[in-house]
Amino acid sequence: MPWTKIFSNQAEFDLALGGQGLRALSFREALVEAQRFLLQDDPRVLLMGEGVDDPGAIFGSTAGLAQSFGKDRVMDVPLAENGMTGVAIGAALAGLRPIFIHMRNDFLPMCMDQLINHAAKWSYMTGGRVNVPLVVRSIVGRGWGSAAQHSQALHGLFLHVPGLKIVAPATPYDAKGLLIAASRDGNPVMFFEHRWTFDYVGYVPAEAYQVPLDQGVRRRQGSDATVVAIGWMVNEALKAAAALEAEGVSLEIIDPRTLLPLDMPLILESVAKTGRLVIADTACHTGGTGAEIACRVAEWSPGALKAPVVRVDFPDAPTPASTALEKTYYPDAEAIAQAVHRTLREG
Repeated sequence: MPWTKIFSNQAEFDLALGGQGLRALSFREALVEAQRFLLQDDPRVLLMGEGVDDPGAIFGSTAGLAQSFGKDRVMDVPLAENGMTGVAIGAALAGLRPIFIHMRNDFLPMCMDQLINHAAKWSYMTGGRVNVPLVVRSIVGRGWGSAAQHSQALHGLFLHVPGLKIVAPATPYDAKGLLIAASRDGNPVMFFEHRWTFDYVGYVPAEAYQVPLDQGVRRRQGSDATVVAIGWMVNEALKAAAALEAEGVSLEIIDPRTLLPLDMPLILESVAKTGRLVIADTACHTGGTGAEIACRVAEWSPGALKAPVVRVDFPDAPTPASTALEKTYYPDAEAIAQAVHRTLREG
């Protein structure tokens, strides 16, 4: 399945899959293509965001769209996250299908009332008569000294909110297919992207397609341990698997793709086979997605584990600014490999 693979650049893609005549796009190009299709296909779709029509085009993820569709459909908004999120929710209640883009997900706390008490609740409060077909794209930063207020990964905060769906794509294929599915879902969807995935390349069909919002994917078959990797950590898990393979260790890698709803049957099936579970997430340790997955495995299949669950994530501390501290703060493929060794040793 070529769409499960991730490549660092075009040359790597061409070497591995170019002979199959497959089409490659970067993660950012896949986002642009998905939004272009949605804007062309449905006049109710509009993009909103700070800098959406700037030359930088939100890290290139909205490049050319304002020029193609005009500022009535691709709208720059003022620095008023809470108020403008309310405008986007109102537009969705009125029948439009807005995609609101936060350049960094650190800005989401400024609009928590709008997202938690309004977007997530309207369908429930109206007995299903009113939906909020809103997608909130937000980007997780990392590295380059962005520090405590511009590097956070806040997807775990929204796990506790009934009425929201949460998406975390890792590949260009999923970026396009999940964004189209999210826009057409009819419910509020939080769409988390990791900035470091934007340059990665993968197979992306030219036609429109949807990736279901409740189905994970097995990125790699294995037998010794299961690694559930979220967002950027899928890339690191694949690197760890390649290194461990040379040691005779076989990793199975599961990419949930959506965190709400979560494809627990896929995770439980893998854990039943390997008996060991490592969870790798780009978020702080306490109370996040990793904790929820570990809890569900313990609740639903307690006899499957041969060793304790190991989590690989950020320490419970704000993100540092210095390059030296960043290297210590952020987990990588080596941290995943060490976690796998630990669960094998304890098992």
